Amino acid sequence: MKHQIKIYNTLSGKKDLLKPRKGRKVNLFVCGPTVYDYSHLGHARTYIAFDAFVKYLRATGFDVFYLQNITDLDDKIIARAREKGVAPKDWAESFIKEHLKNMKDLKIDSVNKYAKATSYIKQIISQVKRLMEKGYAYEIAGDGIYYDISKFKNYGKLAGRTALGAEDSVSRIDYSKDKKNRGDFCLWKISDSDNEPNWPSTFGKGRPGWHIEDTAITETFFGAQYDIHGGARDIIFPHHEAEIAQMEALSGKNPLVKYWMHTGFLTIEGQKMSKSLKNFITINDFLRRHPAKYLRFFVVKNLWRSPVDYSESAMIEVKSAVERIEQFLRKLKEVKAVKSGDKNLKNKFKAFKENFYKELDDDFNTPKAFAVLFDFIKETNKTLDEDKVFKKEAVEIYKFLEEINKIFGIIDFKEVSKTIPAEIRKLLKNREKFRKEQNWAKSDELRAEIERQGYIIEDTKDGAIVKKI
Repeated sequence: MKHQIKIYNTLSGKKDLLKPRKGRKVNLFVCGPTVYDYSHLGHARTYIAFDAFVKYLRATGFDVFYLQNITDLDDKIIARAREKGVAPKDWAESFIKEHLKNMKDLKIDSVNKYAKATSYIKQIISQVKRLMEKGYAYEIAGDGIYYDISKFKNYGKLAGRTALGAEDSVSRIDYSKDKKNRGDFCLWKISDSDNEPNWPSTFGKGRPGWHIEDTAITETFFGAQYDIHGGARDIIFPHHEAEIAQMEALSGKNPLVKYWMHTGFLTIEGQKMSKSLKNFITINDFLRRHPAKYLRFFVVKNLWRSPVDYSESAMIEVKSAVERIEQFLRKLKEVKAVKSGDKNLKNKFKAFKENFYKELDDDFNTPKAFAVLFDFIKETNKTLDEDKVFKKEAVEIYKFLEEINKIFGIIDFKEVSKTIPAEIRKLLKNREKFRKEQNWAKSDELRAEIERQGYIIEDTKDGAIVKKI
């Protein structure tokens, strides 16, 4: 199947056909975490969404190099380390380990390179120096080097504004009463204090600003221009706007990035996640209560750029949906050879695959794609219950869902492989027969018998799900 993938581009404000700069080679950069604390569900939302997207691109024939930075030096890191009486570097390193463990636990394994900001100080200093030479930066004595946004005529083209908003993520390092323009941001903060990390440079001992880290890293790996830049919606302005201003001023090339992708906000039961509201959920918190596959499905069942609200009631729905897929897979696995099957199933399966991919090709629309999947499961379950599925087709459908799972990581195939004994399957089949006849007394008797033998039943609109207790 030939894939024509369209993706919503923040820069153009519409869905654009994905045409990388160099054939099928895609250079992708996503803003990583600032490692001053444990990673939370907001981080998970963005990184799971891009993990699935990258895996889909690779599955459809694109050669993706996925680069992600780690901000391991920041005001928050310095403040937290000082509060705890440890070195900022040690504090950051401990949370880098925690973050990478979280990514492994969530099956996020598509990133080619995690680049720590402090490993690119030389490149950062080079960019600051070149911006000063080109007249885009100025020095405030004893304070630092700042970018003059009045010198970059296209400042604001990504966000459609030049003033901060309530939801924008900012860095305190950018504040100075002596700036030329209110929106000017810090490229290099001068400091010779032994209480915080600093590096020597031609414009004074100090440390980098937030925005310059990313362009120094992307220029190192991708040069002046690349294909896709991703991140959460709250860093469009000023962070991504600043990246554009820095790199396009340095290179004289436009645009820095062809496609800008921004994931939607995540709220907790309708409220912004906050420790003061006691609704701050770390990835570790979640994984103590639920398996990783549920968080992955919670993310991908929603459109990547839409807002999403987390709640425990939403997780009940997620659990039910994942179990419906797993039960369907068990049924496929248990199909025996039959003489008369549904001759139309082959065409239905072909149409399902085409429609599933069609939705993913259109702005990676996972909610619509999964709607197509569940419709197919519902229709095919009827045929399975009537023992009218040919073994060959059952195997093909099973294999296709295995391929899908390599992208989304929502099914535990070890769990699926646990066979239900023939005696239990027979009891279950008879119970379904009594349910259709509305013989509830007999149906309840068989449920009780199944439970006595160590299995539980959950009735869904697509049939009964049975699992080992």
